[in-house]
Amino acid sequence: MAFSDPQSVTVNSVAQSMPRVSTGTNESSYRKDDGSYRMTVRHSYGKRVRTNIRLDNVKLAADPFTPAINKEINVNVGLTIDRPVAGFSNTEIKYVVDALVAYLQASSGAKVTQLLGGES
Repeated sequence: MAFSDPQSVTVNSVAQSMPRVSTGTNESSYRKDDGSYRMTVRHSYGKRVRTNIRLDNVKLAADPFTPAINKEINVNVGLTIDRPVAGFSNTEIKYVVDALVAYLQASSGAKVTQLLGGES
């Protein structure tokens, strides 16, 4: 079963709507009409189950070596859940995901700022 179509994320108070652009075995991709945002959801099954959701942002920016020329650059942010086939319920895994998301959002996102600053 795929996520609903379209998917929407809010970036800096602006909703970014991304219709589904592809669906494959255990994977779907969503992309904003201008290509500036893309979301991918993937699952892989084996000895462990790996679930990944990733958001990409693409933009044009001045080339630092040739400022008169713009080039496409991107950033991506993802969450990967790697779990055994059995032993943890979805509810237990959700508790761990919720804890990490809350940790990163605490203090107005100060932990994300620390991460981006290279702290460990």
